[in-house]
Amino acid sequence: MTMDSFDVLIIGAGVSGIGVACRLAAECPGKTYAILERRQRLGGTWDLFNYPGVRSDSDMLTYGFEFRPWQDTQVLASGDAIRDYLADTVRESGVDRHIRYGLKIVAADWSSSRQQWTVTAVDEASGASTQLHCSQLVLGTGYYNHDNGFAPQFPGLDRFTGQVVHPQHWPSDIDLAGKRVVIVGSGATAMTLVPAIAKAAAHVTMLQRSPTYILSVPARDASLEKLARLLPRRWVFAYGRRRNKALARWIYAACRRWPDRMRKFLLKQTARHLGGSVDMAHFTPRYMPWDQRLCIVPDADLFTAIKGGSASVATDEIAGFDGRAIVLASGQRMDADVLVTATGLDVQVFGGMGISVDGQAYAPQQHMLYKGVLMEGLPNFAWILGYTSLSWTLKVDLASAYLVRLIKHLDAKGLGSFCAHDQEGQRTDQSVMGNLTSGYLVRANDRMPRQGRDGPWHVTHHYPSDKAVLLDAPLEDGVLSFERRKSALRAA
Repeated sequence: MTMDSFDVLIIGAGVSGIGVACRLAAECPGKTYAILERRQRLGGTWDLFNYPGVRSDSDMLTYGFEFRPWQDTQVLASGDAIRDYLADTVRESGVDRHIRYGLKIVAADWSSSRQQWTVTAVDEASGASTQLHCSQLVLGTGYYNHDNGFAPQFPGLDRFTGQVVHPQHWPSDIDLAGKRVVIVGSGATAMTLVPAIAKAAAHVTMLQRSPTYILSVPARDASLEKLARLLPRRWVFAYGRRRNKALARWIYAACRRWPDRMRKFLLKQTARHLGGSVDMAHFTPRYMPWDQRLCIVPDADLFTAIKGGSASVATDEIAGFDGRAIVLASGQRMDADVLVTATGLDVQVFGGMGISVDGQAYAPQQHMLYKGVLMEGLPNFAWILGYTSLSWTLKVDLASAYLVRLIKHLDAKGLGSFCAHDQEGQRTDQSVMGNLTSGYLVRANDRMPRQGRDGPWHVTHHYPSDKAVLLDAPLEDGVLSFERRKSALRAA
């Protein structure tokens, strides 16, 4: 075996890739592996985004890894704090020595005769191409384009004489002091930016096409701080993690089961925080709770900025531009020195890499996910996708544990490959993202894998069900097929 041949190759050194690598290193210490990362630092999302106030939109007790729990009472952590947590995690586990930086993965091809993946990578600094080989290929790339965010074609944008900024490419030298800033969007990014920018800008306006549900949570968990004075921190944060998992599942389930009641509850909370300072029409969505992702803010900071007059919200659409003015569909004009397009992500499947089997191109949008982890028809291949209705990392933990189960099973039985096959015509037209109507998911519906009707092909986004299916259900279920090992892994 050469230095460029591995048992497992993991693409991406973000939360997903690190989660897989750490579990693999701990439970399969004899396996050779490497993480291939395009950027020059680990962190994925938390290294890419550096806009003001960037933070998690999930509570950190459930966003932290199961094998290395988050042990701080800060509920929503900053991007820097999360990246530091990831760096400490790989350093403590020794995974940091297995990360190769600066490599863009452009293609991967499975050889059935060799039971081996050949991965083509380009060193972006030198332009040199190299090939690596592995038995197992794991994608921890997430599902959005790191090169470009979604940028709608606003009519007449070329006539705007102010500065245009996308949060995904935030300039390090931008000065917003005394500027009139308009943030286009109403998602988590916009709601993070508003209170952060309002501290320096002359005024910040969040311009939205439609409102979003918002839930304010304490910036710090006071109950855990009190318990930590009396009990071992390990016990306290283990309890907090269990509590928060249950609470998040309950909120999501309640929104689905009693949408009208939850709508009233959320709107009542918002109205209380605003204290009559603004028309609630700007905070009353047209859809029901959790048809799109619920936005969470710490200590009502968004509402505080609006009540204090440093920020405001407008609900309208952009009709054009005139110098430093935004012309709205209603006919009103909004002055702006800086336009921030917090308009969402551009979904990218497989990190933009081409996938093939024995030289035949593979189209992910024509296939399904098996148990939310393995791609139909791709041998020894896993795509680690987190939750959208809960903390991303909860699913990463489950998927990583399942993948390790599979690898151990192959070794114990002398098997060389596994592959999921649909034998019952399970595929539907629905995306694996389910019935969420968030803009970035709707725009990418034709790019994402399909949803199955039921069984292992139906992606539930439901933690208790996934836990039972991935950790306890038999590996050999008649849907996942296995082949005997043909030969030892060797370089092509």
